[in-house]
Amino acid sequence: MKIIVDKFGGTSVQDEEARKKAMAHVAHAVSEGYKVAVVVSAIGRNGAPYATDSLLNLVGGEKTALNGRELDMLVSVGEVISTAVFTQMLKQNGYKATALTGPDAGFRTNNDYQNAKVIDVQTDKIMAAFEEVDIVVVAGFQGLSKEGHVTTLGRGGSDTSAALLGAALGAERCDIFTDVSGMMTGDPRLVKKARFLKEVSYEEVANMAHEGAKVIHPRAVEVAQQAHLPLRIRSTWDGVNELGTLISNRNLSISHYRTVTGVAHQVGLTQFSIATSDVTADEVFNLLAANKLSVDFINISPDRIVFNLNREQGEAAQALFTKEKIKAKVVVDCAKVSVIGAGMLNTPGVTAKMVAALSKQEIQILQTTDSDTTIWVLVHGKDLPKAVNALHDTFLLND
Repeated sequence: MKIIVDKFGGTSVQDEEARKKAMAHVAHAVSEGYKVAVVVSAIGRNGAPYATDSLLNLVGGEKTALNGRELDMLVSVGEVISTAVFTQMLKQNGYKATALTGPDAGFRTNNDYQNAKVIDVQTDKIMAAFEEVDIVVVAGFQGLSKEGHVTTLGRGGSDTSAALLGAALGAERCDIFTDVSGMMTGDPRLVKKARFLKEVSYEEVANMAHEGAKVIHPRAVEVAQQAHLPLRIRSTWDGVNELGTLISNRNLSISHYRTVTGVAHQVGLTQFSIATSDVTADEVFNLLAANKLSVDFINISPDRIVFNLNREQGEAAQALFTKEKIKAKVVVDCAKVSVIGAGMLNTPGVTAKMVAALSKQEIQILQTTDSDTTIWVLVHGKDLPKAVNALHDTFLLND
């Protein structure tokens, strides 16, 4: 039995026109002899009646009186509705299909409501269904706790559902359908000369996703890598033969592997700088952890610690430091720009080229750090467009 997984995000099922485009991709896979496990997100985005954020707004959003279990009970409804609606369309058009919720499909999780981890995917019901039908539509983003309660997997959870399902079913591949034709070398809304990537490695796309590229959730990439499951990023609105970007193991047979694969960014960061003469790094990070504030982009030197928080958590940290009488230098509205590429490993001069490119544009570098495959710089938010374009043009137009 040949199986593939097709995952459709909220914009891919937002209305009848979009669902017809999605159905065409599923129908094409069936015509090629595949059994298709379809994973769907909730219909539309914030503002659409059954989108996750819209459902949360029904109970007051962040000010809700509901606990985590009750919130999961509510927001899981969005994917269930989407599953039923898409299955209805398939059946009306003559396709053999059936619908399953996440719990029905065998997703078993821990009890971390709102951000549950999948412990096991029991595929018995799906495989039994494939004996009778060609298409099984599964509600993404959700599972069942040990106590028998519905759980949700956190933002981007439908991508993770699809990758986990593909791994559990031994699928040939998992196609993630969205509103873009694949991975780009930079965000085309900011990077004027962004280019399409035909192939990219798991490591590179996971790093790009972690650093702000929103095409796929990094956890889904990690799951696929562990299972050696090929992923494709495709557009629902492209033709059925447009296969988008292939994500798989790095092709080591290529004699010249590109140095840099892409440029990613995150906005709305707040930088904190605290002198260690007043307080130790341990004390600062323990205080932040105790207040559930998650730091990023950390530099520690003998006399100073520097780190970043998102805007909301940055405001909470400022209030906390004032209360604890900890002096902190604060820079708001920062952006983190990342240059990512497997070919950077053991390649000298990358940082020097980054600094030169930014200096030429008179962009102040507030902070920098690096790993084997990623170099990060922090800049003022106002400099973000110039920064991403300067780095993209330096590394990706001539590489």
